[in-house]
Amino acid sequence: MRKNFLILLLIGANFMSSCQQPVPPSQPLTTEEIKALIEKVKAAPMVDMAEDEVAVIETNLGRIVLEFYPKAAPIHCQNFKRLASNGFYDGVKFHRVVPGFVIQGGDILSRDANPQNDGTGDPGYTIPAEFNNIPHERGILSMARRGDPNSAGSQFFICVGAAPQLDGQYTVFGRVIEGMEVADKIVAAAHQNQMPVNAVVMNKVKVIKRNEL
Repeated sequence: MRKNFLILLLIGANFMSSCQQPVPPSQPLTTEEIKALIEKVKAAPMVDMAEDEVAVIETNLGRIVLEFYPKAAPIHCQNFKRLASNGFYDGVKFHRVVPGFVIQGGDILSRDANPQNDGTGDPGYTIPAEFNNIPHERGILSMARRGDPNSAGSQFFICVGAAPQLDGQYTVFGRVIEGMEVADKIVAAAHQNQMPVNAVVMNKVKVIKRNEL
């Protein structure tokens, strides 16, 4: 039985590039390339997220810009920065969309040639929960996980509507400051079993200074 990363409290539904010459986002990664990228990320150090840093997610539907809450969830912010800075997110998909609720992405297995395993991957390690009092409102960035609260790795979700049932159960670590209209496009995309029919790809994810936007 495959073990998806789930948002366990969703009502009525189960929810919730490699080395020095990266493979283009449009080209699937081989199993060996995925393993090499995971090892690269695992070997990279964690670096603090500065308060003036933001993440830019360039998708095939537009740009989303995120700010972070390093005081509320320092490990989650460090983890996102490490993954983004080492190319882990480049080419991955938003593999799950739930209208009125969330869009979810960040699974490296969404870069292989097998869509059946999308939603089951991780970076080869987990990070501890950092639950806080920030509510899951529209635009919030939070971390997906399995049943164990300390099982988050790389998959994250962006709320497109308020989701108070997730408060205190999932780690909020940032929010969208630009591009909610892009998130709305993503969640409105045609989908089957919560998976977009046409791939929504994060072509490039980078962490930069806010004044570089």
